[in-house]
Amino acid sequence: MSLLSVRDLSAFYGSFQALFAVSLEAGEGETVAVIGANGAGKTTCLRTIAGVLPVPAAAVSFAGSPVGGHPAHELVDRGIVLVPEGRRIFPSLTVEENLLVGAYRRRPGPWSLPRVYQLFPVLAERRRQPGTNLSGGEQQMLAIGRGLMANPRLLLVDEISLGLAPVVVRSLYQVLRAIAAEGTTTIVVDQDVSQILDLAQRVYCLRKGAVSLEGRPAELTRARIAAAYFGV
Repeated sequence: MSLLSVRDLSAFYGSFQALFAVSLEAGEGETVAVIGANGAGKTTCLRTIAGVLPVPAAAVSFAGSPVGGHPAHELVDRGIVLVPEGRRIFPSLTVEENLLVGAYRRRPGPWSLPRVYQLFPVLAERRRQPGTNLSGGEQQMLAIGRGLMANPRLLLVDEISLGLAPVVVRSLYQVLRAIAAEGTTTIVVDQDVSQILDLAQRVYCLRKGAVSLEGRPAELTRARIAAAYFGV
């Protein structure tokens, strides 16, 4: 049975429909990639799973229970944690205080402050500095570390490589591999298709708010991905 099952999910911002009958699965311990151009609906999909937008309960099932539309704090208690686009670092808090915010509703599990510092040594070195003093890549590490502090079963990572240098992106993908090795199920949104295909066991492409392609990376050719991505 899938840990996460999304079925015919539609989502709206007021009268504007952003998602159209999206369905996807994530098995226990899997890494799932969600790709697509800007405005394809990727962020909306993650926000909906995380409880930010109202949807019918049956549209999202987690560990066998319908959770669509449940409040975000309740979903964190269940083990669904979102690392948001743009990192959303608290500017008035230090690096360590930002991490401790993530532990406010933490579940039992392997992730703790020492473990996060082991994963991201630079955060340990700069733990007393304001979180916004970090570089873009370091802030992304902080955002991921903050999410891990809640000990998620399902980690949703939105636009992991946005605005970052290729060398930083490669290091972040090594981190995602380490997180997956702990057994955490991960859904990663990114536009860096080459990196994400090497990591994921399952891929979904969104275009204009709908799934245009799905499958295992080994089954998907570059031509099929390009056609689904751009609609050509």
